Amino acid sequence: MKKKIVINTGDTFRTVWKEPKGSGDVIAVSLAVTALIMAVIWYFALPAINLKSIGFWLFLLLGVFIYTTVKLLTGALKKKAAGIRTPFILLIALAAGLVGNLIYSSRLLHAKAYSEILQAKEADIDLIPSVSGSSSIALMDTASAEMLGDRKIGSLSNVVSQFNVGSYMQINYQEAPVKVAALQYDGFFKWNANKNRGVPGYVVVNPVDMSADYKALNEGLRYVPSAYFSQDLMRHVRLANPSLLVDNLHFEIDEEGKPWYVGSIYTHSIGLFGGKKVTGALIVDPVSGEMNRYELADVPVWADIVIDGNLICSQYNDHAQLQHGFWNSVFSQTDCRQVTSIRSVNEDGDEESYPDYGYIAKDGDIWIYTGITSLNGDSSNLGFILANERTLETNYIPCAGADEFSGMRSAEGEVQEKGYTASFPSLINVEGTPTYIMVLKDSSGLVKMYAAVNVEQYNIVATAASQAECIEKYRRLMHSENPEEGIDEDLPDLSTYTEKTIVIRKIETIDRGGDTYIYIVDEDNHIYNAKYADVIGMILAEEGDEITILTDGTGFVLKE
Repeated sequence: MKKKIVINTGDTFRTVWKEPKGSGDVIAVSLAVTALIMAVIWYFALPAINLKSIGFWLFLLLGVFIYTTVKLLTGALKKKAAGIRTPFILLIALAAGLVGNLIYSSRLLHAKAYSEILQAKEADIDLIPSVSGSSSIALMDTASAEMLGDRKIGSLSNVVSQFNVGSYMQINYQEAPVKVAALQYDGFFKWNANKNRGVPGYVVVNPVDMSADYKALNEGLRYVPSAYFSQDLMRHVRLANPSLLVDNLHFEIDEEGKPWYVGSIYTHSIGLFGGKKVTGALIVDPVSGEMNRYELADVPVWADIVIDGNLICSQYNDHAQLQHGFWNSVFSQTDCRQVTSIRSVNEDGDEESYPDYGYIAKDGDIWIYTGITSLNGDSSNLGFILANERTLETNYIPCAGADEFSGMRSAEGEVQEKGYTASFPSLINVEGTPTYIMVLKDSSGLVKMYAAVNVEQYNIVATAASQAECIEKYRRLMHSENPEEGIDEDLPDLSTYTEKTIVIRKIETIDRGGDTYIYIVDEDNHIYNAKYADVIGMILAEEGDEITILTDGTGFVLKE
């Protein structure tokens, strides 16, 4: 340890601390060993060398601790004194700085600043995508996409033995919603065997028609998250950008089907560690390894997910709960709201809550939507938010009604004898009425039916085997005088019928399946049919009579 020496300067005495003889060797060896250990740790942990990174502060703390330990051990081996006063003081200072900045960056001290990170402007129901675009409604959840993707890859013997399918991302591809996932190496040894060729392709799942397609690439993807050492995607990014704060690296494709990895560039706007804000995107070519940085306003339009949905939900919760101060969000909770959340119990028996949301393809982008409810955990929504994952444009749509989980339970109850489970719904606008639409799956995860549930009156439910049929039944149910009683499945869809005046040339009745059907032939030899009970007025009609009907070409009803 250091020795205390008092020096006589003539008029005064000065105290200095002097390292013991030979301690320079201990310091040099300790620094060298520490530098080597920390280089290895940095290579694998990859913290950003940035004071706004908590990981970097922890890295510095670990470095000082390792240096102190190595110095003590080296001094003991060399049988020389090893002073640790200075590194110990530095360790305390770094720990105090970390804790102090965590407190300073907290919501307790900066509630207003947190509430202003995301701004949600109020909009009306017309912003919800219309049912007229129902052919582009993506209802498939990730679990179903994984099942289809695995089945597709399972049929490719040259691929399935070396690779599996990575995480799916919902994007907008050529004006249609799709889920995409790159293949990934199935462990270190399979990476080692394939690293020169790279990952050979990716999977595209169409969540509208429930199909999957494998896209083989001419050049393999070398820089991917499942690779190792220099080909590991995050390591490749960090070595080129040591101080850049980046996360959410995920797979996307552009409009030509070229694969990319997109990451979110962010900073902290409150203190060193608080108020996370995405400022741009890092886009990496996984074939060549080239990367480009973009400001948020300049991100290419094909890059759909720059701002993660979980971050958007967290920022909206701050906006909705902290606008009247931190203590209001804890105690009185006046005017406090939150996004739809899933509550579950973890392995330790503790209850966890995390946001849940769906996706909407709109204006060439992917928007997340989620219900907004009060903090008391009831089953009703006050409205919805729609947020653009590329631009962060966020809209709040007031609309009181059932939350998503109540809608799911209502749909499941409609087919309870089948035991189907509902996926998290999408949100559509049917004739000015907010409507949940979702798929119903069996115990094997296969999609069996579709369901549409009225948000404001969630006892109005329609189910069918196809999406188009489900929506049409839902429309008819809304126009029914007693929607709670359901609708007659055999009633014709009059929205597709046209008015026509004909002269009856022939009338016949036929019994079919226990029901009586009436067939009429007009003067042009066109044949029309209907269930007799639905056109009971035909009992008065005779051959040669002129009548006005509504028809789709074959079926008909009498015009009232």
